[in-house]
Amino acid sequence: MRRHTVNLLTFTGLMVAAATPALASDNVVSADEVISAIEAVFGAVPGERRNHTKGSCAVGEFVGRPAASRYTRSALFSGAAVPVVARLSLSGGNPAAPDTARSGRGMALEFKLPDGSLHHMTMLNVPVFGAAHPQTFLDLMRAMKPDPATGKPDPDRLRDFKASHPDARPLGEYMASHNPPTSYANAAFWGIHSFKFLNTKDETTIVRWRFVPQDGEQALSADELKTAGANFLEKALIERTRRGPVRWDMMLTVGVPGDPEDDPTLAWPSERPEVSVGTLSLHAATPQKGAACEGINFDPLVMSDGIAPTNDPVLLFRSPTYAISFGKRLSGH
Repeated sequence: MRRHTVNLLTFTGLMVAAATPALASDNVVSADEVISAIEAVFGAVPGERRNHTKGSCAVGEFVGRPAASRYTRSALFSGAAVPVVARLSLSGGNPAAPDTARSGRGMALEFKLPDGSLHHMTMLNVPVFGAAHPQTFLDLMRAMKPDPATGKPDPDRLRDFKASHPDARPLGEYMASHNPPTSYANAAFWGIHSFKFLNTKDETTIVRWRFVPQDGEQALSADELKTAGANFLEKALIERTRRGPVRWDMMLTVGVPGDPEDDPTLAWPSERPEVSVGTLSLHAATPQKGAACEGINFDPLVMSDGIAPTNDPVLLFRSPTYAISFGKRLSGH
């Protein structure tokens, strides 16, 4: 089936340019529409994910800290080691996307709690998302659809998208000023969305989180972007885990009244208090084919007691969209 590699650097430049104040339409968007639009841009590989198609698996554990109990009763933070299956990936539906692409890197985690229940997290190596509404994401995919005559997106459609969707601008600005990471082990990952933490008294705190690498954050230099090659991320992760566990500290940001709860395109002020609430350790990494992460649908609405979603429309839309993609994978389509 046809594959298409989008010139993300060109698109990022369009997003950074000044945008008009018009917002995305509030029309109802279906998960089927979004999946079909993604397929129209990238094509589809039978049995594979429609987005974040290129990825690697890893396994490890998470140990939460008691500091979190002030905010949540979730068993994630009991202090016991919780087994984790992880998937690290590149955004987009191209399984041959180069690892130097100016696109998001993802970390998806499945935690198996002591009672057998599961908790999922899906994160990106950027602090904001590129859409405040599902409609914006759908419109982006439609704007990126290749013109049959050129095999590339229509520049006029991309300009129209930029001018009518200012909620895409913060991510564009961030991507334009940050090179991709040298490895997954040197990338921080943000939860993107706001969540509700509920403690034993049923008190609710709005929070966001990020996972900070103990190896330190490091981006590719301009020269490394030219020489790193197309497929270095998986090899680097496998080799790094052979030398010992790769660790990230989970940092919880505590919101205050007035902080945006339902818009993942808006960052919270940097002075918000942060609490270290746990450490993720990945002990081994492998190619995804046949590995533990390959068959998991990392639905971010699979949550343990003590953690709940906000009314963020993008967060709530992920679950049905992931389900459509997962169903296609299971059926071999």
